[in-house]
Parts: sequence; structure tokens; C-alpha cells
Amino acid sequence: MPYPYVLLSAAVSLDGYLDDTGPERLLLSGPADFDRVDEVRASVDAILVGAGTIRADNPRLLVNSPERRAARVADGLPEYPLKVTVSGSGDLDPAARFWHTGGEKVLYTTDKGAERARALGIAADVVPLGDALDWRRLLEHLHDVRGVRRLMVEGGGRIHTQLVTQGLADELQVVLAPLFVGDPDAPRLFGPGSYQGGRLRLVETRPVGDVVLMRYEPTAPGGGALPSAADRHWLALACDLAGQCPPSETAFSVGAVVVAADGTELARGHSREGDDPVVHAEEAALAKADPTDPRLAGATVYSSLEPCARRASRPAPCARLILDAGVRRVVTAWREPDTFVTEADGSAVLADGGATVLVLPEFEQRAKAPNAHLLGG
Repeated sequence: MPYPYVLLSAAVSLDGYLDDTGPERLLLSGPADFDRVDEVRASVDAILVGAGTIRADNPRLLVNSPERRAARVADGLPEYPLKVTVSGSGDLDPAARFWHTGGEKVLYTTDKGAERARALGIAADVVPLGDALDWRRLLEHLHDVRGVRRLMVEGGGRIHTQLVTQGLADELQVVLAPLFVGDPDAPRLFGPGSYQGGRLRLVETRPVGDVVLMRYEPTAPGGGALPSAADRHWLALACDLAGQCPPSETAFSVGAVVVAADGTELARGHSREGDDPVVHAEEAALAKADPTDPRLAGATVYSSLEPCARRASRPAPCARLILDAGVRRVVTAWREPDTFVTEADGSAVLADGGATVLVLPEFEQRAKAPNAHLLGG
């Protein structure tokens, strides 16, 4: 199921702390960065914090700029983004400012937590998720029921850790403040967990007053049949590559990327690349990868269109080339229609060969765009 775009936002000290242990909140950012955060808040559909942040900081989580609120209303949006919190116990202070400022609020909790929250009179839409909290169910509900497309998460560290280790964070916006905390009991941005291997991708870095903003994207593919935020980033790139294909009336325009388990890009390609008028995207990409590279066994192939199961131009279809390369995970945006090959089913060929195939339908229109002339659109 589609999820919102999940943006994690935090400010940390030079030694990685979110706060100190004093009675007052440690202000890590300055006026310029507070204004930048306000701008980001105004751009999203919902803002989420954990129950611990509500208890410790009693935040309001508002868009402070009247001009930004007015711009939201002019765009047909609520004045304030939806405010969201998560609590397994449902034991929250009904007098907290979170519930009594801004617009609509949602509390995600367990079945037992929902009973407690309702008994306390929490002023929010209380949504039980079952016996335990489940981030994927939460994100699906936000997307499908509440219409949230962009979600800003402002903490705390436990929430950030869970979203990153489960591969659900699309972007990290971290502000580095020029001070030290040095208290081992103070809260940190991230705790222990099973994080992705390899390096994240640095998207942007810039000074904001006396702090530095760093924006990162995850790169490591998901595991098995569960999609990750990085899967969406790589599939978006494959769809962009499809737009680079020379146009054709007799073949689809497709892009493909081969990515190692640690997020290293091994190769990319697109249909009709170079001087080969019949080369397919997956074929072009795999031809650039070293066939002896042991990373292929744990790699993922991202293809804007389902790899072909049959073709007339070459002996081996792309589904077979992927299996022969040792790759056992494929993520695609769009199942092959009957335009050129009836009942094409590259996914079945891949599955019969032991590969896991994920289709992310939220990218289908993007994959179809360079092929609109073949689809009557």
C-alpha cells in the first residue's frame, strides 16, 4: 500500500544530543532555523511527534506565520496541518497544549490504549491499531483515510529510530548546532537498532544562521516483500531514466537500476540506449555490471516496467537475464500490458526462479508517461 512521504526533522548538538537533562528545553536552533522549520511545517499535510515528546515538551506544533497559514487556506488546505501522535498506552494528559491548539488531531494507539485515551477524554480522533503499534498500518491509514501525502516527524529519538530502522523514512533533515551537551543521560537523536548498511545520500547542506542543515536520503533497498523508502527513491530514478529513451512506435520506454544491498548503485540503463535499437533497460543495465560481482546475489533490480518474459529481438528475455545474473529481488512500477505481447508475465518467470517481485502502483502513471503515445493517451 502507498505510504506518505516521511520526512524526519531534528536538531542535535555536535555530540549528537537532542536535549540536555535540565528542566527547560534546550534551544539548539536559532531564529533563522525556527523560521525554516515553520516553512517546512506549512508545506506538509501532517506533523507527528511521539507521546514522550508531548509529555516532556508540551508542544503546540503550529504553523506560526500568518502568511503561511493564509497561503495554505488559499490553496484549499486546512489552516494547520493535521497533528498526529503515537502512544501504546494511551496514557496522555488531556490538558496538554497539543490537543487544544491548531487544527485536527489523531492519536494512534493499541486497542487497550484506545480505551484509556477515550476514558481520559483525549480531544482527538483515536485510532486503535490492534494489540501492538504497527508503523506500516499507521502510515497506510494516514495515506488512505486521512489523505496525508507528506508527513513531517519531529521526534523524539525513539520514533526516529523506529522509522529509520524499519526503512520508512524518506528523508532526514538534521540541523547541527554549535554546542556540546556531554551528558550520557540526555536523549539522543538515534538509539541502538538494525540500521541499513552503507552510506546515505547527501541531498543538501547549507548554513542557516549559526547552524548547518543536512538533508539525507536512504539508499539501501528493502528486504524481501516489504518495500522501503529507498525502494521508492530508486524506482523513481528508473522512471526518470525511461524518459531518456529514444521514442519508438514498436517498443516501450523503460528505465532500470541495479542496486546492491548496501545502497551502492551497480549499474543503470534504459531502452534503446547507445547504438543498440533493441536493447531493453534491464539488459542494458546488467551488461554494465560485473557478472562476477558477489553483490549481485543480494542486489535489487528496479525497472519502470515489469521485466519481459518473452521477446522476439533477443534469445533471452529480461526476466531470465535477471535470474541468470543472480539477482533475486525486483521492484517495478507497472505490469506489462498486452500492447506487444499478450499475457506477458515476467513476474511469474521471476517468481518461479526464486525472485521476490514488488509492484509499487503509486509509480504506475510516472512509468506510463513516456509511453503515452503507445497507450492511446
